[in-house]
Amino acid sequence: MNVQLRRTAVVALAMIIAIMVNITLIMAFQSDRLRQDSRNARQFNRQYERDRGAILAGDVQVAYSVKNEDGKTYDRRYREGEVFSPVTGYFGAFSKTGLEQGMNAVLDGTDSTVSVRGLVDWITGKLPKGGDVHTTIVPRAQRVAYRQLKASTSLQAAAVAVNAETGAIEAMASYPSYDPATVSVRDASAASGALKKLEGAAGDPLLNKATRELYPPGSSFKIVTAAAALAHGIAEDGTVPAGASYRLPGTTTSISNSHDSGPCSEARTTLINAFAQSCNTTFAEIGAEEVGNAGMREQSESFGYGTRFEYAPGLNAVASDFPDTDAAQTALASYGQGANVATVLQMALVAAAVENDGVLMRPHLVEKITVRNATIDTTDPVVFGRAVTAGRAAELRQMMEAVVSEGTATNLQGDGVAGKTGTADVDGAAYNDRWFVGYTVSGPHAIAVMTQGAGYGGSVAGPIMAAIAAALT
Repeated sequence: MNVQLRRTAVVALAMIIAIMVNITLIMAFQSDRLRQDSRNARQFNRQYERDRGAILAGDVQVAYSVKNEDGKTYDRRYREGEVFSPVTGYFGAFSKTGLEQGMNAVLDGTDSTVSVRGLVDWITGKLPKGGDVHTTIVPRAQRVAYRQLKASTSLQAAAVAVNAETGAIEAMASYPSYDPATVSVRDASAASGALKKLEGAAGDPLLNKATRELYPPGSSFKIVTAAAALAHGIAEDGTVPAGASYRLPGTTTSISNSHDSGPCSEARTTLINAFAQSCNTTFAEIGAEEVGNAGMREQSESFGYGTRFEYAPGLNAVASDFPDTDAAQTALASYGQGANVATVLQMALVAAAVENDGVLMRPHLVEKITVRNATIDTTDPVVFGRAVTAGRAAELRQMMEAVVSEGTATNLQGDGVAGKTGTADVDGAAYNDRWFVGYTVSGPHAIAVMTQGAGYGGSVAGPIMAAIAAALT
């Protein structure tokens, strides 16, 4: 009898230990996953019982929570939703995007740095109040950027402004956009229906075109090719190749310039003239035959090409790409065509590095986190690397200023900006990707604008860039 009891006791003890181990494993390693599981109905209801923190642009709460009449639950609200949705994203119990996703643990109060501050609430049985996320966005510039983009096209458009000295993202607009309030309702069926409608809408309004879409940068990329030319000493004798046409290496195909008069039609010209007048033949030959594919890729990467910049926790831009390819395709890519594709954020960073004496700062969207007005975390500027020397950055600025003073963007004279125009052909499309990439001459703002449609970058994207610049200065 004693033997049987001992055996039973041993089995019972083993079972208790196994249960305790299993509970410990679940609590330690699987609790977050189970809490976030879309099949967790308790999680669905519990999220709306949290006093979720606000997302701010300057002093403006662009996303915030309001208590319902039941005194227990909260609904999410968005101010100027279409304008700020590339920043906020949307909040839903089963799906989130933007900062609502990347900063979710801070906003709902479950992040350790926030929950410690809410210890009193925990002791009293209340769910902790979420932290507030303060962005680097300048509200006026964001509004101007969105409205200007919306007025410029019925297709896609995006704009990014960056503080060149710190990497702070000051504007990040995307068109077409959407109102997060339509998909952040507690009615799961209504939210799902709104999402499906947006997913099938023209222009992909849910997609942040500033960071998650790639476009051929056109002649705005000549900033990078000019930097490579300077780094390889190509313009040291004072001139670079030009000409009305250029045959792509190893092919019978020739490219031409957008205009055949002036320095672009001459056999050779100065680099600054070729840049100001946007001579395709010059930059195609420099990239393909004098710098070469490896050199062009190296220079591109120094400006951030190939990097999936994490501009906020959990939020990454797609990587821009200069192709590893043959000489003919390298020629096309060197003036922003072919397989060369970039995000609008990436091109803003190109201008930022030039303005900041060649030093590229990592972009960031979050300035600080506060709980009950107490700052618990801040974002410090971080250097990504050096794109060009300070001396070459100064030469590039001279070229970008010449674009406005005597080149393809003379319509921007008096606006206090410098930069590079770009008009990229899109295969199979009846429209162009129209670009202007530049900076405010008085500093420290770098801005990139892309808008699709007929016309040229200097005449369409340039004035948008100048309007955003005015809103920042």
